Amino acid sequence: MTLVQLEYIVAVDTYKSFVQAAEKCHITQPTLSMQIQKLEDNLGVQLFDRSHQPVTTTEIGQEIVMQARIVLAESYKIKEAINDRNKELAGELKIGIIPTVSPYILPKIISRFMEKYPQVKLLIWEQNTEQIIQQVKLGMIDCGILSTPLQDAALIELPVFYENFVGYVSKASKLFKKKHIAADEIDMDELWLLNEGHCMRNQVLNLCQRRKNNRSAQQFEYNTGSIETLKRMVDQNNGATILPELALADLTDKQLEKVRHFKEPEPAREISIVVARNYLKRRMIEAMKNEITELVPKRLKTKKRKDILSI
Repeated sequence: MTLVQLEYIVAVDTYKSFVQAAEKCHITQPTLSMQIQKLEDNLGVQLFDRSHQPVTTTEIGQEIVMQARIVLAESYKIKEAINDRNKELAGELKIGIIPTVSPYILPKIISRFMEKYPQVKLLIWEQNTEQIIQQVKLGMIDCGILSTPLQDAALIELPVFYENFVGYVSKASKLFKKKHIAADEIDMDELWLLNEGHCMRNQVLNLCQRRKNNRSAQQFEYNTGSIETLKRMVDQNNGATILPELALADLTDKQLEKVRHFKEPEPAREISIVVARNYLKRRMIEAMKNEITELVPKRLKTKKRKDILSI
């Protein structure tokens, strides 16, 4: 049994395909298949059911792959120890980030991070929470930047900042005349929401106590994954929506007139860097956390007087 063979079975389990696993491992498919067959012969068990497409991992194979992930993670720590001795951050950092956070922090962070750590290559994907969690657990990415708490024992959450939610209302909305608003004053029939799969949608529904939305009686149902689109829908079609506080930086003076803060305690979300329990690249991830912390306003660094919404 070799570490290379363990890498191959983890790749097949991750991508559910011998061909794709071989591509990711930068070898030919016959070579990968031969090495996995050798490992199966050595262990005396079948790790994968090759008769299914996509390939499925057998019951005993799942147990072995789980242990293989642990062994590989521990072996990679040897390289990390060497890098720590060299005191220079180097290598790839793969990050998943939710789309309701990325526009407001990534453009400002990337250039600073790359200038400070020129030997680190950032690979970033914008995905929803469920996709990020799955890929962190599978080791396909090193960390995720998303809203927490997740209440998942397989993950570690490293809180970075706490961001208030605010109302964004049209002049036609009854909320426009109010200086501060409360959750129970929101009319769900006029509220524009993100589509399914976005954690912020769930948080907004939790804020509004999941009251039934009767928009089905209207002429259309609109689904979007963009906060920018929600703002435009309010600007051009009236109604209201909920925005994260960092989105206010991009508003014009005219748009800022439509912002309404909530009464205390203001509803907020916790944004964390999420990693697997046996996570690697700790210095890189800590460096990214520090860069984000330095970027956000001081008031976002504490959850005092905030009502943190669950997903």
